Amino acid sequence: MAYLISVNAGTPRPTEHSDVPVTGIDKRPVAGFVSITEPGPKGTTPTGVEGDQICDTRHHGGPDQAVYAYAREDLDWWAGELGRELRGGVFGENLTTAELDVNGARVGERWLIGDETVLEVCAPRIPCRTFAGWLGERGWVKRFTEVARCGAYLRVVQPGQVRAGDGIQVVYAPEHDVTIELMFRALTTESGLLPRLLAAGEALPERTREKVLARLQ
Repeated sequence: MAYLISVNAGTPRPTEHSDVPVTGIDKRPVAGFVSITEPGPKGTTPTGVEGDQICDTRHHGGPDQAVYAYAREDLDWWAGELGRELRGGVFGENLTTAELDVNGARVGERWLIGDETVLEVCAPRIPCRTFAGWLGERGWVKRFTEVARCGAYLRVVQPGQVRAGDGIQVVYAPEHDVTIELMFRALTTESGLLPRLLAAGEALPERTREKVLARLQ
């Protein structure tokens, strides 16, 4: 059964790789229960994870980026590629998962975490220079993009508390085939896939829908 390995939150640290002088990408595991709530509009409040902070509110945060999940299996794969240990939270993820196909999740898919918290798969993580600067790996944005092990942003459908060890159940799976990996490729290296994203219907983020429609015009 899929489960949470850790719940991670970040506090601001200085950076030279962002439009603002600090970043919350360095997330660390949090002990005990952590509240998950829906954040306000982008630019107003941080993430939906208690104790977590983001600093570049122009590009991060808001309901469509309330929570970021990344699979432990993908961290382990990258650890082998990079020749270094990668702890939970090092990719800036709030939830480090196990036995869950995060990249293969469909947009609009819903996960029940623990007894009460329901999150909805929304969009892939697009790598940025802050991420590259934090990892300190040469050509990181290109490498991360080529592999497409991107992880998923989640919306908060039902607030609640979660903690390490909680089970994760897929309680709703849409019938379309728009996965997080497909959406990532469409938005980065394979723009010809963009029209396929419309199959996700109302679950597709509005900004992504606008980009697809602009291309079709």
